[in-house]
Amino acid sequence: MIAIHPLTPHMGAEIDGIDLTAPLSEAQGAALRAALAEHLVLFFRDQPIGHDQHKALARVFGDIHVAAATAAWAVPGHPEVTRMHTDAGSTYVPGEDWHSDMTCDPEPPLGSILYLHTVPETGGDTAFSNMFAAYAALSDRMKAYLDGLTATHDAARVFGAIAPAGTRFNMSSHPVVRTHPVSGRKALFVNKQFTAKIDGVPKDESAALLAFLAQHVQRPEFQCRFRWRPHSIAFWDNRSVQHSAIWDYFPQTRSGYRVTVKGDRPF
Repeated sequence: MIAIHPLTPHMGAEIDGIDLTAPLSEAQGAALRAALAEHLVLFFRDQPIGHDQHKALARVFGDIHVAAATAAWAVPGHPEVTRMHTDAGSTYVPGEDWHSDMTCDPEPPLGSILYLHTVPETGGDTAFSNMFAAYAALSDRMKAYLDGLTATHDAARVFGAIAPAGTRFNMSSHPVVRTHPVSGRKALFVNKQFTAKIDGVPKDESAALLAFLAQHVQRPEFQCRFRWRPHSIAFWDNRSVQHSAIWDYFPQTRSGYRVTVKGDRPF
């Protein structure tokens, strides 16, 4: 039987009593979907999954999202699987700034599933922040100002300097405050990595507002933090969560794979 252990009062849960190397039953899939909706990010330990099992877990939640901007890091024979690897030769780490994955796409992912088979002895945590809580903590005046605004998200901000020549970079405009399609709750939906500007306002006003929101979402009371062990998995709801990969372990190795689940157009 699946056991759910909340990590903090407001987000995150470790899941026991399930074997992700084996096919999941309908009941198990339903339990995981309900747990993700409630806890926003799910963590699993001791799950040595392969690429097919990784993709099977994603398909419990929907079709798989394949991003053009990350095609260069896809696993041969598995275009849906992105390799995530950092070692002594790395000059940057993917996802170090706070962000939601691929918000530059017209339909950003529902969620992301990261599996790490090799992790540092110490360090390499991932921090997560609850965008429902971040929105709720804003003043009523700020909420009124943000509601109805849109922002432009641009893949070139993240991948322009590292992707191969000829890579197609998506650019999309989404609501600054999105409504979650399952819970109906409002969440902030701008992030430091992908969001280029607030649409329809002066450049300086846009920059100041984005700087404030980027700092606001990092408040500790919105967060939970995951300490990785080998063969661990984190699965986050990309519609309501931002995350940051903490690069405090150089020159140690941190390696694994990510699969993302298709989402819908934010509203």
